[in-house]
Amino acid sequence: MRTNRLELFVGTFVVLGLAAVAYLALSIGGGALMGEETYMVSARFSNVGGLNPGARVAISGVTVGKVEAVRLNTEDYSAIVDMRIRADVQLPVDSIVSVKTSGLIGDKYLAVQPGVEMDYVGPGGLLTETESAVDIESLVSRFAFGSVQQKQERDEP
Repeated sequence: MRTNRLELFVGTFVVLGLAAVAYLALSIGGGALMGEETYMVSARFSNVGGLNPGARVAISGVTVGKVEAVRLNTEDYSAIVDMRIRADVQLPVDSIVSVKTSGLIGDKYLAVQPGVEMDYVGPGGLLTETESAVDIESLVSRFAFGSVQQKQERDEP
């Protein structure tokens, strides 16, 4: 009788532990349960600067989707970003998609600024109005190099 009680206690503890892990996985993963209605949209960029699959897609700071894949278009060597967007969010065809950073050196995400057109991008559509990632390293090096060059020009007679 004592072993049955111990087995019941251990079994209950294991089930509660698995339920807690499942809850945390859904909470951290965006809370999307199976069956949530979404559709796929792509955007073309000249540079995505470290954007990774799983990054969030936001409109006005509100998460409306996530990045599914980042791939290279071998015809023109542009970056194609595939996004999964909630079905209740319709994107006008003239929407602008920008690669942004959370904080100074934070994670990259996509910010969508909805356009004003009455036509909407359908499933599998492509958004071409994009703003690529700002390359902080090149900005800093340009600033530093420019400062050195200006100093040299001032020092020359």
